[in-house]
Amino acid sequence: MTAVALIGCDGAGKTTVAQMLVESGDLRVRYVYMGVNAQSSNVSLPTTRLVHALKVRDVKKERAARGESTREPVSLHSVEHRKDTRGKAWAAARLVNRIAEEVLRQTISSWYQLRGYVVVYDRHFLFDYGGGKAPKRATDRIHRWFLENVYPEPDLVLFLDAPSEVLFARKPEVPISYLDSRRAAYLRQGERVKRFELVDATQSVDKVYSEVLRRIEGQFGSRRQGEDGGSR
Repeated sequence: MTAVALIGCDGAGKTTVAQMLVESGDLRVRYVYMGVNAQSSNVSLPTTRLVHALKVRDVKKERAARGESTREPVSLHSVEHRKDTRGKAWAAARLVNRIAEEVLRQTISSWYQLRGYVVVYDRHFLFDYGGGKAPKRATDRIHRWFLENVYPEPDLVLFLDAPSEVLFARKPEVPISYLDSRRAAYLRQGERVKRFELVDATQSVDKVYSEVLRRIEGQFGSRRQGEDGGSR
């Protein structure tokens, strides 16, 4: 079984490199988005998409109340990092849905791996939710415990790392201070996993791709398209 997670702050090139791995044919690869953005997910529960749509609606309502335009796209940061004040029942339902969503994607990943594919994760829940300050809400603490103690960790985690100023210049959607805090959280969480390696994401995307491919092949050997009679 082979699963590789590409993690990094916004602008690091995770999705681009993951798609290059899928399209190049250098490896027999399946792609699974393992992050919190329902709009970016290639597979997710209907309830997850519904929750995301409700959050987007709430953000637009808040904009309208402030007299701001509601036509501008709603960023993931605006949706996922807004304060939730809907009470304990909502928090419990959100916990159940999160875990169900994570189990679904892991099940799909395991099926691909059993068929001999290298599964490339774009982001990973363990790093999206871990490494930061201890959550205040009980359900969030339970969720983090589940991810750190029950949820399977990737066989290899590649952190596409670059200074926050570089990432902000590429994708100026969140403050540099937030990028700094996320980088620190990734590094802290990386100390908890078995295989965590840094890749210099200041390089050109082609060089980053080549480096990622070399690390994967060095860890697992060459599993090229068409081996063992597999098909995509």
